[in-house]
This record gives sequence, C-alpha cells and structure tokens, in this order.
Amino acid sequence: MGIQELSHNRALVVVAGVYTLLIGVAVAIFPLFDDWHPLVATLVVDCVTTAIIFALSCAVHNGSLYDAYWSTAPILIAWGFAVRGTDVPGIRVALVLICVAIWGLRLTSNWARNWPGFKHEDWRYTQMKEETGLPWWAINLTVVHVFPTLQVWTACIGLYAALTLGTNEISVLDAVAVVLIIGGAAIELIADAQLRAHRTASTLPCRTGLWSLSRHPNYFGELCAWWGMWCFGVAGHPSAWWWTLVGPVTMTVLLRTASVPMMDKRSVQRRPGYDVLMRELPAILPIGRQIFRRQ
Repeated sequence: MGIQELSHNRALVVVAGVYTLLIGVAVAIFPLFDDWHPLVATLVVDCVTTAIIFALSCAVHNGSLYDAYWSTAPILIAWGFAVRGTDVPGIRVALVLICVAIWGLRLTSNWARNWPGFKHEDWRYTQMKEETGLPWWAINLTVVHVFPTLQVWTACIGLYAALTLGTNEISVLDAVAVVLIIGGAAIELIADAQLRAHRTASTLPCRTGLWSLSRHPNYFGELCAWWGMWCFGVAGHPSAWWWTLVGPVTMTVLLRTASVPMMDKRSVQRRPGYDVLMRELPAILPIGRQIFRRQ
C-alpha cells in the first residue's frame, strides 16, 4: 500500500510522527545556539525544521504535510523565547505559553479533522502551480514552505518582546491579550463548526451565525490571536510597540490581500450567489457594509 492510499487515521499517525521528529530536532539543536540572539536562534532552528519537512513532503509528493506547521511552530517559537528570558514575571510566561498553545492546538485539530489524507493536497498549491507555470517542487519550496515559515516567525516577534524582554509587571494589557487570543480561538472554533454544519446541508454560501457578519469570520478570529500576541509583547516591554508591529501588520496584510482574494475567487466559482454575498458583507472585520444595509 502506497502512502497515498493510507486511511485518514493512519495518515495522521504518519503526520504525528513527522512533527514529533521536528520537535525532537528543534529541542536538540536549539542549545547549540545559546550564544546567538534569540530571534536569530529561533529563526535558524525554524529554517532547519522547515528544510526537513520540505524534504519529507517531496518524498511523499504532498505539500500539505507542511499545513500543520503554521499552527504548531508558534508554540515552539514561544518556548524558545521563554527559555531565554530573565526576570520575566512567571505569570506572564505561563499566560503566553498557555494561550498560544490553546490557539495552536485548536487550529491544528481543525486541520487534522478536515484533512482527507495524503491523497489530497491543498487546492491553493495546485492553483499556484497552474497560474505561475513553475514546477511543483519550486512552488512547494518557496510558497508552501519558505514563505509561511518566515511569515509565522515574523508574526511571533511580539512573543519575543513578551517572553524574553517582558520584565514589566502584569497589567490590564496582558488581560486584553488573553481575551484576544482565547477569544480568537473561540471565534475560529465556532465559525468552523457553523461552516461544517452548513456544508453538510447546502452548497450555497453560509449566511448564518458568525458568517452573517463577515465573509471570513475564521480569519477575524485568527487576526485577534496574532494581535493578542503583540499585546503581550507591548505589556511586557512597552518600548517594543513600534518594531513588533511588523508581526500582526504583515499577518493582516497577508490574510486580506492574499488569502481572502483566493478564497473569494474559489467560492464565486463553486457557490451560487457568492458574488452577491461579496457585495453585502465585509471580508474579515464584522463591521461595515452590512451595518449600512440595515439602516
């Protein structure tokens, strides 16, 4: 039996084994960079584990082996920053690590539930190959692996300010960060459940629950989480507010200018009436055009 024919559960066991290997490699080599700046050290380890999963994805010829990296890497990056911190309040360290873990594990579990197995590869990878004309391995290396790794590491810079530099006492802003990350995870959980239930009964666009407020409420929940990580950084090290903005701002730009257009284009092609929904609902933020329609 080839890997493409593995059942869903067996395929997930293989994926779990791959990520266990990556965690083991990260933990083993991180101490080798004790004398390096924490941002550089985490980036190097991040790139090493990305190289490993890229090689394995080529071996199985399926870039979706990397999909869970997006939600698991921040957990490891956060731990990397935490072990380099000194004089950071223990409660802040605990709150950050717990919140990031809740968000990451929730998102990973949702991916695992929906992933059909190695017979399936994310449609976006195939689309990018067709639109660019580049060979599969080139798309797999650049767009699927390298770019997301750099994007996620950049978005985690606020965690560096929180866990390595964040010596300020706990404040209200820490509580705001907790609400944003846990609330964001809850929004994603509810939105995914509502969409899953809707798609079992209809091929039309979902207009119920959170999906009546924006076209992509799950992206709104994700952005809440990334901005929450930035808030943790500002709470712990206020002078870092301006240079850590690169994290949530680049993530916001990525979702709004790349992810949303790709999802909208696909939905217009596959779901009757989606073009009308696009005129009636905002892309991510649950405010805007629908408010004016009700007046």
